[in-house]
Amino acid sequence: MRRLLGRRADPALELRLEARRGRALVEESREIVVVLDADERVVAASRRARELLGGLEEGAPAPEPLLAGAPLRIDYEVDGRRETILYGRDSGDLRAYEELRAGFTAAVSHELRTPLARLLALLDSALLPDAEVRDLVEQAQVEVDQIRELIDDVLFLSELESGHEVVGLGSTRALPVLVEVAEDLEEAAARAGVRIQVDGDEDAELPLRPRMIRVVVQNLAENALRYAGPGAHLRLSVRREENGVTLVAADDGVGVAPEDLPRLFERFYRGDRARASRGTGLGLAIVKHVITSAGGTVEASGARGEGLTIRCAFP
Repeated sequence: MRRLLGRRADPALELRLEARRGRALVEESREIVVVLDADERVVAASRRARELLGGLEEGAPAPEPLLAGAPLRIDYEVDGRRETILYGRDSGDLRAYEELRAGFTAAVSHELRTPLARLLALLDSALLPDAEVRDLVEQAQVEVDQIRELIDDVLFLSELESGHEVVGLGSTRALPVLVEVAEDLEEAAARAGVRIQVDGDEDAELPLRPRMIRVVVQNLAENALRYAGPGAHLRLSVRREENGVTLVAADDGVGVAPEDLPRLFERFYRGDRARASRGTGLGLAIVKHVITSAGGTVEASGARGEGLTIRCAFP
């Protein structure tokens, strides 16, 4: 005890420890972090910074690209000496993000063109002599609904990815939500010729807000109604298992080609059968984002003629 108190009372030792901690924090950071002195010479740099940028030797002037492009600059003083911490961006990661954003924008534009083209054709037809205006207007309303659904899904996915829409706040009993979704989709299921069954453990909880569970289950169910085919049976279940809780949507419909399974959760991806559907192509992408944001995993299995099973697991 006396020795410990003595160590705490040694200012020089404390200063050396603080210096080592500070250097370790900078060194092991996964970000681009560079510490500069008042003359903008390198005092310290993270390993990540040294891997991506040249000329980061201690005492050397900071590279001009870093000084010009650092998104965050923090000035401070240590014992009257002015220093600066620069936080930089990984240009490779930024470029990948820009490519992803550009691809997503192009995909949304492409997906909007088809219903818009059909809508314009219907409106043009409604202006023709002897046109069945009422029927054409009803078909146009279907196209407008398709456009609205796509826009809603794009905006919702954007909110999820930006963190504006919170996925998990505590835990929620899932079975009542499954029952509610199945009841709400009774008419749609009847039109699709798909029978929905719900079962599971009444006390099973998922680490999601009730709204997020509903989003996941509804997208899983609507995916089956859209693609499983008439006469199919969809089973929605939630169960407690030894290693956690699982939410499963399994149908015995037409199934999916094995080569399509790994891509089902990609935005706008559609297999051969799904390309003729009026779905937005974002439902399963939303499911994956919600599940993984809550610390879970999602996987799809099945084959042609053997149905499709989507399993969401939470440890």
